[in-house]
Amino acid sequence: MKTRSLAARLSLLLSATVIVIFSLSGIALYHSLATQIGVRDDAALLTRIDQIRTLLRDEDAITLIQQKPRLFANMLGNTESLLVLRFPGQPPLIVVNPGQRPIPAITPVPADQPLALSSVHHLTAADGTPFISAAALAPTRDGNGQIEIITGRLMSDRTQTLNSYRDQIILGTALAALLVAAISVWLVRRALTPLRRLAAQADAIDVRHLSQRMPEQAAAELQPLVAAFNQMLSRLERGYQQLSQVSADMAHDLRTPISTLIGQTEVALSQTRSVGDYQALLGSNYEELERLAKMIDNMLFLAKAEDASQSMDVQNIDLALLGEKLQDYFDGMAEEQSMRLEMTLHGELRADPQLLQRALANLMANALRYGDRNSTVRVFNQGSSLVVENQGPALSAEQQARIFDRFWRADASRHQGSSGLGLSIVRSIMRLHQGSCEVHSEDGVIRFTLRFPSVGCGH
Repeated sequence: MKTRSLAARLSLLLSATVIVIFSLSGIALYHSLATQIGVRDDAALLTRIDQIRTLLRDEDAITLIQQKPRLFANMLGNTESLLVLRFPGQPPLIVVNPGQRPIPAITPVPADQPLALSSVHHLTAADGTPFISAAALAPTRDGNGQIEIITGRLMSDRTQTLNSYRDQIILGTALAALLVAAISVWLVRRALTPLRRLAAQADAIDVRHLSQRMPEQAAAELQPLVAAFNQMLSRLERGYQQLSQVSADMAHDLRTPISTLIGQTEVALSQTRSVGDYQALLGSNYEELERLAKMIDNMLFLAKAEDASQSMDVQNIDLALLGEKLQDYFDGMAEEQSMRLEMTLHGELRADPQLLQRALANLMANALRYGDRNSTVRVFNQGSSLVVENQGPALSAEQQARIFDRFWRADASRHQGSSGLGLSIVRSIMRLHQGSCEVHSEDGVIRFTLRFPSVGCGH
C-alpha cells in the first residue's frame, strides 16, 4: 500500500482539527441561539396571556367577547397561534384556531399567582413541529367568575430559523476545512523544503563519498536526525575502511602460502625427483595447507562472532581447573621459548567454557610467542577480570590502539607463522560476553585484561 506523504497527513490532520473546532463552536452557538429564541417565545406567550388577563379584569368580559371577538384574533398576530376563552368546565366563549389544532389539556395557572417561564408547556404538533402552550385563570370585572385562558403557538418560524442557521454552520465548517487543507498543503510543502534538501544531499553520498557529512546548520527539529545520520556515516566509513583493510590483509596473507605451494610444486614437477624429495615436498605443503586451514577457521569464527544472535553455553566455570588444563597444554611451548608459566587462577566465573578457554589460550600463545626469553608469563584473575601478563618490547599508544585489529601485527618480522587473528578473536569473544578487553604496556610489562560483567563472578 502506498504511504501518504507527510504533507498530506498534516493537511488532513489540520483539516480534521478545523472541522472539530468549528463543529463544536457551531453546536454551542446553535444551542445558545435555540435557548435564547425559546426564552423569547415563552416570554412573548406569557405576555399575551398577561395582556388578556388585564383586559378581562378591566372590561366587561362577556360584553367584550360578544361585541369584539376580532380584538382577540388580532392579539394573536399570526395564523399559527391558538386562543381559547371559556369558563372552566363549560363550552368555549371564543375560539381562535386558524390551524384547527387540538386544544391542549393543561392545568391553568390560578388567578392569584403570577406567570413564570415554567408555566409554558413545550409540546409537539402532529407534523413534528414544536408547539408551546400556556393556560391561566383570569377574574372578570362583572363578577361572572374566572375565565380560563388557553393560548399556544406553533414554532414553525423558529424551526426554519434554526435549520437555516444550522445549514450555515455546516457550510461554513466545510468551506473552512477546504480552505485550511489547501493552505496547509502549501505551508507544509514550503516548511519541508529543508528536509527535501537534506534528502538530496543524502542521496549524493555513496561508497566513494563516505567521508561527506550532512550539514549541521539545519532546522532545530532536524538537528537530532542530522547528527544521528552523520554518526551512522562515521560508523559506516570506519566499517568500510576496516573491511577494505581486512580484505587486503587477508589477500596478502593467503597469497604467501599459496605462492609457496605453487612455487614448490612447480619446482618439483620441473624434473624427476626422488621419493624422499617428494615426501619432503608433501610435508612442506602440508604445513602450508594446515596454516591456510587454521586461517580460514579463524575467519569463519570471526564472521560467526559478528552475529549477536549466536547461542552460547554460559555456565559457572572453575577457574582453577581451567588454569591447570591450560598450563598442561602450554608448558611445552613455554619450555621451548625458555620461559616460565605461572597460573594463579581461583574462584568461579560465569561464561561459555569453550570460548573462554579459546580467549585465554590466544592470549597465552601471544605472550609466549612475543615475550622476552627467560621471563615469566603470569595468568591470574582479579574478581571478574582475567589478566595475562608478560615481559616484552614496549608497545606505543598507536600499537595498543590497533593490537586487536584483524591481521595486524606489532612486529611482522616475528610473526612466526601467526595469522594476526588471535587477538581479534579474543575481542569478538569478549563482545559476545558483553565484556571488554584491553592492553596496557609500561616499563617492559605488557598486560592483557579481559573484563567480564561483574554479575557473573564469584569466589
